[in-house]
Amino acid sequence: MSVSEVVNRRVNGASDPERLARIIWSHLVEPALQPLPDKVPESLRWLGELGPVEALDRLCSTRVGDGSAARARLEALDLDGVLRGHDRFAVRVLVPGDDGWPEGVDDLDQPPLCLYVRGALDLSDLRWSGIAVLGSRAATPYGSQVARRMSSDLTDRGVVVVSGAAFGIDAAAHEGALIVGGPTVAVLACGVDRPYPTAHAELIGRIRGDGAVISEVPLGFAPYRQRFLSRNRLIAAMTTGTVVVEAGARSGSLNTAGSAESLSRHVGMVPGPVTSMGSVGCHDWIRTHRANLVTDAADVLDLMGRLGVHVQDTRRGPDFAEDLVEPGDRGLWSAVPVRSGADLMTLSRASGLSIPSTLAGLGRLVLAGLVERQDDVWRKVSSTRRPA
Repeated sequence: MSVSEVVNRRVNGASDPERLARIIWSHLVEPALQPLPDKVPESLRWLGELGPVEALDRLCSTRVGDGSAARARLEALDLDGVLRGHDRFAVRVLVPGDDGWPEGVDDLDQPPLCLYVRGALDLSDLRWSGIAVLGSRAATPYGSQVARRMSSDLTDRGVVVVSGAAFGIDAAAHEGALIVGGPTVAVLACGVDRPYPTAHAELIGRIRGDGAVISEVPLGFAPYRQRFLSRNRLIAAMTTGTVVVEAGARSGSLNTAGSAESLSRHVGMVPGPVTSMGSVGCHDWIRTHRANLVTDAADVLDLMGRLGVHVQDTRRGPDFAEDLVEPGDRGLWSAVPVRSGADLMTLSRASGLSIPSTLAGLGRLVLAGLVERQDDVWRKVSSTRRPA
């Protein structure tokens, strides 16, 4: 009996045949392939037309599917080894309809067949509580500092930071969330059993402990370029918006921003020094109005936060005592000396006001605590003695 026949029998005899069929199909086809319309592989057409179980029945038929890439992978599939790997690495396999399924990915033209998850975090609310923070692998100290601080502040406000666990901005974003004890989510372009990059094995372990590590490709699969691009669309889809902290002209993070834009998600870009090539991509998106300029967590929440929950105060400079001066008294206020003082006639001439108007204005400034009278002269109150 061939492997395909054994697999087909296993699926049809399973208690949850669709889940098992989706797991198998995730081994047979690459995620989010976008072939030319006239060159769509038959296996992908079957998946769309028949669903995973019937499509697998057709692929396993001895009369069809021979010579296809999917059939070749099926014949090499060790299904028992796959399922043992799930137990060994404590992997949850989520499929559409599961309680923990991140509903945002259903907006994709080609949603994932299933998601492999390590970590206990519930992913179902990421569409509303998750924000992607990512950027260049070759991050500058400025970019890393911004990403770390932004992620910490977002996490403090109940946001789940989602990123890709790569070098540079991604790592800083995850670290910022972990510093304040919050969960964070890493979406990988390889199997969740193999930390990538390997230098981030400890970081990814911490992410798994406090949040979740996700991939749509099975255990053991290596990180190829196509899988990074496919991974980017997941990050964009499962969150409420994407923030790019630093991005060169050809940064992969701009690909994620493009996916977010196409899905009608929010996109924010952090500006950098105009001399920095690491921020050229961000500046171009801001210049062409494809993204909103954001500088910190407050800006991000003002753009992407939940209505009535993440309401931000209007940003303004510090308050000064001079703010208490009425518009009509500002000319008079400017004319009052700081040290020597001036009499009523001098202040009237300097301000261009009549004597009665000058006297009334001085009265208001005295009541505001900004001017003091000594005998027949007035002077500004020392800044150390003015009301806050």
